[in-house]
Amino acid sequence: MSLNLPAGVQVNAPLYPRFDEILSFDALTLVAKLHRAFEPRRQELLKARVARQARIDAGELPDFLPETQAIREGDWKIAPLPKALERRRTEITGPVERKMIINAYNSGADSYMTDFEDSNSPNWYNQIQGQVNLFDAIRRKLSFVNEVGKEYKLNDAIATLQIRPRGWHLDEKHVLVDGQRVSGGIFDFGLVFFHNAKEQIARGAGPFYYLPKMESHLEARLWNDIFVMAQNECGVPQGTIKATVLVETILATFEMEEILYELREHSSGLNAGRWDYIFSCIKKFKKNKDFCLANRGAITMEVPFMRSYALQLVKICHKRGAPAMGGMSALIPIKDDPVANEKALAGIRHDKTRDANDGFDGGWVAHPGLVPIAHEEFVKVLGDKPNQWEKQRDEVFTAKDFLNFQPEQPITEVGVRNNINVGIHYLGSWLAGNGCVPIHNLMEDAATAEISRSQVWQWVVSPKGILDDGRKVTADMVRGFIPEELAKVKATVTAQGEDTATYDQAAKIFEEMSLSADYPEFLTLPLYEAMD
Repeated sequence: MSLNLPAGVQVNAPLYPRFDEILSFDALTLVAKLHRAFEPRRQELLKARVARQARIDAGELPDFLPETQAIREGDWKIAPLPKALERRRTEITGPVERKMIINAYNSGADSYMTDFEDSNSPNWYNQIQGQVNLFDAIRRKLSFVNEVGKEYKLNDAIATLQIRPRGWHLDEKHVLVDGQRVSGGIFDFGLVFFHNAKEQIARGAGPFYYLPKMESHLEARLWNDIFVMAQNECGVPQGTIKATVLVETILATFEMEEILYELREHSSGLNAGRWDYIFSCIKKFKKNKDFCLANRGAITMEVPFMRSYALQLVKICHKRGAPAMGGMSALIPIKDDPVANEKALAGIRHDKTRDANDGFDGGWVAHPGLVPIAHEEFVKVLGDKPNQWEKQRDEVFTAKDFLNFQPEQPITEVGVRNNINVGIHYLGSWLAGNGCVPIHNLMEDAATAEISRSQVWQWVVSPKGILDDGRKVTADMVRGFIPEELAKVKATVTAQGEDTATYDQAAKIFEEMSLSADYPEFLTLPLYEAMD
């Protein structure tokens, strides 16, 4: 199999069945055109992130932007939503794997966000096979037979599809345009849009997207301009694309209105991406001696800074006629322990009850078994209404509210060990090609792994990184725990009948990433370079 490539385009990776269909001349022509038009701006925005981080490291604290005050005070709303996105009580998420796609489509959720990013290990095969899978799914031709002969097929009634491309910080290293790597986000979006947008329009549901990890309204403007060009190039009417932005960085919280404004012709609201948000807070204030968060388990949606962020999101969305989507509890059903399972389901119910009563118009789940519970809790509050935009919140939040980072305690040996254990387990699985992993009865993805290694790094560096028994968390302590936790992880993985070949490397990477003098911006960047 060989590819007919546009001028200046290189694909340095193996080709598997049907990859040539996805990597067609015309599809790669669109990707190349988007790259040439917008890659310089992406690089400028990534440099702006670095400069902003340097200022924060030096003591600058974020606040609302004076130069965009007129947007925050202006009387505007996003464009009307298409019918397919009016009702989003429950949204299920998961990677672009065939069985997962079928189960999510069939889950009974209103919408399904399929993920090329945090819950997907972005090796070459996963990325392009994911495109093949979506191509078939959108045309209702997707099926799957497992190792024991069980067949999975799409039901007549399926969830509305939304697609998450990779964030601005990630490249697609296997595809070069004019000798330069393509943005992972542009690559994922360009291919899926080229092949499927018109088919989705004909079927009355799409093209719809989720946009991750943005830190400013200028990054949202870049996406909007890409949408405009892509629609023009493919003969799709302007405003057809709709995209929900994941607010999962502390800096984006100060620019929610501006982000909605930039995407107003293409917006389908905001989502409270809680796990990446916690990671973002740790990352941004890692050198602030006053900042130090407690054990991960203590950072709930009820703590002050998370509560302010969530309510601000509802307030802004409803003010602007946009859906406010709640984030995802990491809890999942537990098969073999009825008591633990009941506790997990109660936690999910609590999470969705709080979100619904706060004003969210829907929320995320990580497992098909949780869809009925989430749906029930939102119906209790919304009834038959598609949203609760009439619920206008009137709180006035300031920078102080978003930066009220509590609690600082407890930090425990169990908490340190859990972060090491989860980090190694997730990284080992990610290197083996699986980006969505149940660990200790929680569904872990790249965001929760980032919290794990970031907290360890912070506790070592911060003067406040002191265990409840009075010991200071140190690099030597962490180095002593790593081989012990690696052994536990390997025992768990072996008991599940899985290969442990990648876990020694995972432990080494975790140690490097959690104890390095200079904090690595994203765990996934060196991991991606380490994979084929």
